[in-house]
Amino acid sequence: MQSNNSDPKPNDSVAGGEAAKSGAEAGAGGQAGRTVHEVIAALQAEGAEFKDKWLRAHAEMENIRKRAEKDKEDTAKYAISRLARDLVGVGDNFQRAIEAVPAGAADEDPALKSFIDGVTIIERELLNALERHGIRRMQPLNEPFNPHLHQAVMEIPRSNVASGTVVQVFQPGYMIEERVLRPAMVGVAKGGPKLPPVPEDGAPGSEVGEDSPS
Repeated sequence: MQSNNSDPKPNDSVAGGEAAKSGAEAGAGGQAGRTVHEVIAALQAEGAEFKDKWLRAHAEMENIRKRAEKDKEDTAKYAISRLARDLVGVGDNFQRAIEAVPAGAADEDPALKSFIDGVTIIERELLNALERHGIRRMQPLNEPFNPHLHQAVMEIPRSNVASGTVVQVFQPGYMIEERVLRPAMVGVAKGGPKLPPVPEDGAPGSEVGEDSPS
């Protein structure tokens, strides 16, 4: 009987074995030229690279988390900045109403005295409410001028007062937490002895801008 043509021939088997052997030798050829120490060193370098990438990614994620927490904290602190700026203007009007009454006039008029007492109480309650939300008034009279807290609108000659001293407050300032909500508008003495400059590291946080969260 004639043999099946699909049976592998001896020459084909030998050729296949040689090809497989050549492929295995070629695959091992990349490692054949490296010693065990070189392979270990390469693996250690690769592990160190992966570790460095992981540490950098972890540090970046930690920074993102801290920034997010800081943004959230600032939002909570300064969200009422625009409302607070309007409210302190109301407080200014209460103060102007009190100061507009001539000295001694309230003592001569019981009705006027009652009115002024009422306005004073309302102003005090407003300031207390603002302080409960981290907002406090600045009245820097007789304090050294601080460009981080005050806005000088004029210089006033005073030879008996140190130059740079606040000698008149035209409008009180306000702080919200550690930031300036509104600088105090002041008149500053000139002509007297000089004061030491305000150190830069003593400056408070930046002024709350118009675009602060509301």
